[in-house]
Amino acid sequence: MEFENNVLHLGSFFAVTMGIVVLFIGRRLNQVIGFLKEFSIPEPVSGGILASLLFASLYATTSIEVQFDLLARDVLLVYFFTTIGINSSLKDLFKGGKPLVILLAITIFFMIMQNIVGISVASMFGLEPVFGLLSGSISLIGGHGTAIAWAPKVGEEFGLESAMEIGIASATFGLILASLMGGPIAKFLIKRHNLKPNDDQSNSQNSSKTKQQQSLTSFQFLDAVLAIHICVIVGALLNELISQTGLQLPLFVSCLFAGIVITNLIPDSYPRISGAKWPTRSPAIDLIAEISLGTFLAMSLMSMQLWTLIDLAGPIFAILAMQLLLAVIINIFVVFPSMGKTYDAAVVCAGFGGISLGSTPTAMANMSAVSQKYGHSTQAFIIVPLVCAFFIDLANALIIPYFMRMM
Repeated sequence: MEFENNVLHLGSFFAVTMGIVVLFIGRRLNQVIGFLKEFSIPEPVSGGILASLLFASLYATTSIEVQFDLLARDVLLVYFFTTIGINSSLKDLFKGGKPLVILLAITIFFMIMQNIVGISVASMFGLEPVFGLLSGSISLIGGHGTAIAWAPKVGEEFGLESAMEIGIASATFGLILASLMGGPIAKFLIKRHNLKPNDDQSNSQNSSKTKQQQSLTSFQFLDAVLAIHICVIVGALLNELISQTGLQLPLFVSCLFAGIVITNLIPDSYPRISGAKWPTRSPAIDLIAEISLGTFLAMSLMSMQLWTLIDLAGPIFAILAMQLLLAVIINIFVVFPSMGKTYDAAVVCAGFGGISLGSTPTAMANMSAVSQKYGHSTQAFIIVPLVCAFFIDLANALIIPYFMRMM
């Protein structure tokens, strides 16, 4: 912890500690404020937004800026997506193959429309079209990571000095909207169509809860951590090989893929140093996933520096208003019918609401909040992570240069 020039720097240890505190605050808020629970607002979102508002108030009244070292947050993101890969079964993937293809096609279409809307609204404000591109798939469906990665190149090619600020501002406001959007959309669809999870999913969820209630030993937990680390090592090597081809993918994507490959290649009887089976869909993996996702999202939201976005708020709010309208329309009138108008489709819509303006962790948090209230959806938790975490980055890597060439 350092205080210099009115800036309070908090290291990784304090950042993680604060993230845990914020997560508990969000849990308490959801317990006492009815509409947060009613609309399935994720607990880390409730606490994270409150914390970021408090830090913004501190800056406004004292000019003291709070900055966090978020290295640990990025590690938690890798942990979370690796657990998704470890829990993935190719059998389940093939079973949901058609919905996966449908959702991927809709998502790619939405990314193109997102850029068209952003460029159109920016032009209406008399701004450079690239401003709208930065407030399109680069920052919204791409998230902070894609915005940070592409902003320097966009700024250099188009002479836009504020490219980084525009991208980060759009990603930040989009993350807030995405966090608040998925739950209400799912609630609307579930209530309107009187949807319920099927019996198999309900039994599976009850079985999972029973397993989680059973005692978890230290060796089972360490076995899960070891499996995650093995996948991360393989994923890092894979990421390095991919980068040599010129294609840049986030580390968590390659770790997700490594988890899927290893899980589906290792036979159950394969001998391991722990003496236990590969921990796919085990209580320990589920626990690590829940901890990683909640803490990651809490840390992401609490660290938002809202005061840096004021100068860009006007045009960005106008663009985001249209992007929000587009996302809601596509979700209700395209995604839900195309996915079969079932309970699974409603949960997928919660996830699509999270990714359309936010990030993959936001999509997962939205679906988790809906599932905790209404029931689990196996299909949604299989296809949404694959579409959001893997295919989106590949598609965006092609769509962004295309729009840049068109300007």
